[in-house]
Amino acid sequence: MAATRAGVPRPAPAAPNAAMRDLRGDLSPGEFALAVRRAAREIGEHVSCDARYVGRVESGEIRCPNYAYERVFRHMWPDRTLEDLGFAPRTAVRRRPPGAGPLPPLPGAPDSHLSDEENDDVRRRTFLSGGPSALAAALGLDRPAHAAVPAQQPPAPRKVGAAEVRGVEQAIRDIRLLDDAHGADALLEMAGQSLRNAYVLLNDGDYSAETERRLQAGAGELAISVGWLAHDSNRLADARSFYAEALATARMAGDAALEAHVFSNSAFLARDAGRPREALRAAQAGQAAAKALGSDRLLSLLAMREAGGWALLQDRAGCGRALARAHRLYDRGAGPADPEWMSFYGDAELAGLEAQCWSALGEWDLASERAGRAILLQDPHFVRNKALYTAELAHDRLGRGDLAGAGEHGTAAVALLGQVRSARIRHMLADTAGRLREHRGVPEVRAFLESYGSAVAA
Repeated sequence: MAATRAGVPRPAPAAPNAAMRDLRGDLSPGEFALAVRRAAREIGEHVSCDARYVGRVESGEIRCPNYAYERVFRHMWPDRTLEDLGFAPRTAVRRRPPGAGPLPPLPGAPDSHLSDEENDDVRRRTFLSGGPSALAAALGLDRPAHAAVPAQQPPAPRKVGAAEVRGVEQAIRDIRLLDDAHGADALLEMAGQSLRNAYVLLNDGDYSAETERRLQAGAGELAISVGWLAHDSNRLADARSFYAEALATARMAGDAALEAHVFSNSAFLARDAGRPREALRAAQAGQAAAKALGSDRLLSLLAMREAGGWALLQDRAGCGRALARAHRLYDRGAGPADPEWMSFYGDAELAGLEAQCWSALGEWDLASERAGRAILLQDPHFVRNKALYTAELAHDRLGRGDLAGAGEHGTAAVALLGQVRSARIRHMLADTAGRLREHRGVPEVRAFLESYGSAVAA
C-alpha cells in the first residue's frame, strides 16, 4: 500500500474480479443484472443491480458486496463463499487501519470506518427515517462551507455524488419491498420524509450533470411511490397531487421511462376514482412514452391499464382488444429493458388485473376464475397483493350469487389484515361485508362477518 502525505495508508488499486466475470459468461451486463434481480425476488430481496453495478463488481471497485447482495449471491451459488466469488473478506474492506479508533460520526451519518456498501446501508436508513435536518447533517449540508465565508453570505453547496444517489435509489427499493409485504398505511409518512430528503439533495447540493439526472429520476420515482402509498391508503386527491409532481419532474428531465411510470400509476388511480376517460388517456399516453424504451412487459402493463378504463366504460370490445394486446406483449417474456419497479408484474398480477376488468363488466365467472388464479400464482412475499386478490375474489363470488364462497374468501382476506395495512383493501372488505349482512344465516357469511367485526374493532 502507498502512503499519503499525511502518512495514512492508501488502498492498493482495485484488482478485477475475474471470478464474477467468468460466472457472467456470454450474458451481457444487463442480462446478468436481470438474472441477479430475479434471484433476489426468489428469496424476497430487492437489490439495486443493473449493468453499472455489474461493471463495478467486475472492475473490482466493489471489493465486498453489502449484506443484501451477499444473500442473493449465496442463493445463486450456494456452494461458493464470497472469497470463491472473487470478493475480499468484509473485515478487509474497512477503511481505517487495525487499532485506529473510530471517528465520531454525526447522527445518522456515514461512518468513516465502513466500506462504501455498508455506508450505503447507513444512508438508506437515513433516507427512510431521518428528517431533512438529520440528512443535512449526514451529508454536511448544514455546516458552513469555510470559516472565511462572511456570515451574511449563504454557505456554499456541499458536494453530492454517487453514494448519496445510491441512498435515494435504495430508499425507493426498500419502500417498495415494505409495501409489497405490509401495505401502505404504515409507510406513507416515512416515504413522504424520504421524498423531502431527496429534495434536500436537489435544492442544497452541488453535483455533476449525471448526478443531477439520477437525482431527478430518484425524486420522481419517490414521488410516484408516495403517490401510490396515498392511493392504497384511499387518499386519492393526495395521490393525484404526487403523481402530478412526478410528471413535472419527468417532463423537466426529459425522462421517458419515468413519464411512462407516472402514466401507468395515474391510469390506475383514475380507474379507482371512477374516471374511466382519464384512465384511458393516461394509459394511452403511457404507451406513447414507453414505445421507444424496448420493454414489452411495460407496454403490456400499460395495455392492461387501458383495458381497465374500457371495462369501466362498459366497452367490452375495447376491453377485449386491450387485454389481447396485453397478453401478446406479456408472452414475449421479460427483458433487460424492463424497469426495476415492475417486479410485481408477473403471472399473478396479470391475472389479478384481468379479474378486475371482468368484474367491472359484470362477468362474474371469468372474474372469479382469474382472481383465484392470481391467488394461486402469487409469490409469498407479496402479502399485500395476496390480500387484495382474496378480497377481489370475495367480491366476485358475491357478484355471481355464491354467498358461501364470498364469506369463505372474505374470511381468508380478513386473516391477512394482521400483516397488511391497506385502507383500499379494508374498503373492499367493508363493501362486501355491508352487502352480506342480510345473509347472516349462511354459516360462511356469519363467520366472515364475525371475523371482520373483530378485525375492525382491533
